[in-house]
Amino acid sequence: MNLFEKFSAGLPLREFLAKYGTDTDRARWESATEQTRLTEPQRELLRKFTRRMNVLVLCGAWCGDCVAQCPAFERIAEVTPLVVTRYIDRDDHPEVQEALRINGGDRVPVVVFFSEDGYEVARYGDRTLSQYRRLVDQLGGDSCGTGLVKGNDPLQQAVVQDWLDEFERVQWILRLSPRLRKIHGD
Repeated sequence: MNLFEKFSAGLPLREFLAKYGTDTDRARWESATEQTRLTEPQRELLRKFTRRMNVLVLCGAWCGDCVAQCPAFERIAEVTPLVVTRYIDRDDHPEVQEALRINGGDRVPVVVFFSEDGYEVARYGDRTLSQYRRLVDQLGGDSCGTGLVKGNDPLQQAVVQDWLDEFERVQWILRLSPRLRKIHGD
C-alpha cells in the first residue's frame, strides 16, 4: 500500500474534527490545544527546519491519547509551515489501520512522516516513551487516556518534547538526504 496516497485523502485537523468529532470531542480537543505549548527553545529549533515534512496522522476524534498528543503536532506546524499535517480516521480507513498496526494491535495515534516528494521517512506511535514510562510506573493504567490535558503537567511537557524530538529526527533525515540535497542544490 502506498501510504502517501492517503496523505492527500487526509484532512486538516479542524476539518477532521468537524467530520468525525462530536461537540464533546471537539471541546476536549480545543481544551487540549489551549493547554499545549511550545517553549521558546523548541520554537527556535523548529525555525531551523528547511525541508517540507508531510505528516499523516491515523487517529480517532474520540481517543484520549489522540486528544492529548495531536495538539503538539499542530503547535509544531504553527511555528513552521514546512510541517504539513493531515488526519485520517482509523475506522474510516481500515486498510491503513491494518498497515500501521503496532505489536499486532490497532493503535492510535500513529504518525507517518513523508518527504516533500512522498517517500516514507519514519513511523511513530501510539504513545511516546514518557507516556509508557508513566504507565509502567502505574502498572496497568488506562488502555486509552482521558484526553484531559494540563499545560503545566510535567508528563504533558515531556510528551510534547518526545514528539518534537521525533519531528526533529525526521527533519535531519530529510535535510541530509543525498536525494533531496541534489534536488535543492545544497
